[in-house]
Amino acid sequence: MKKAELKALKYPTGEFKMPKKFSEKELASQIKTIANFPTSLKKEVEKMSEDMMEYRHRLGGWTVRQIIHHCADSHMNAYILTKLAYTEKNPTIKPYDESAWANTDDSGEAPVAWSIQLLEGLHKRWVMLLSELNDDELKRTYYHPEHEKKITLSNLVFLYAWHCNHHIAHIKQAKKYKNKFS
Repeated sequence: MKKAELKALKYPTGEFKMPKKFSEKELASQIKTIANFPTSLKKEVEKMSEDMMEYRHRLGGWTVRQIIHHCADSHMNAYILTKLAYTEKNPTIKPYDESAWANTDDSGEAPVAWSIQLLEGLHKRWVMLLSELNDDELKRTYYHPEHEKKITLSNLVFLYAWHCNHHIAHIKQAKKYKNKFS
């Protein structure tokens, strides 16, 4: 496969780009994406068999099962980042090794329903909090030591809306290619 094809499989919705400026309407749309994610995810996988949960979206990529459990792991961390940035002044966060987490037994073997159920409750609380933030609160930051920069809560909202769409696209891709990359 060509480099461009591999990149398209890795980033089916494109790489994340934070807009320089955004409106309240655009921010609300991103929060709505986060709100709808558990339902979209559940719908995307509800008719998939256990064998299909082992499909990969690309060569060397995660299985559908790992993607779903990764979303639970990642979104739990993002919720905590939101709370930290909201309640503390520019806290330094602790990054985690996504690949190591994706390769633990619970990510490789646990039923996906567990993570979907977790995401349903988590997203309700997260969206409730995000929806209440005013302009000043959305400018609150946390410090990401791996990226060596401050990240605003508004940036986190756009990033995680992208993250939701990114992984839904991965699951659609895995279903499209069936067992090609397994």
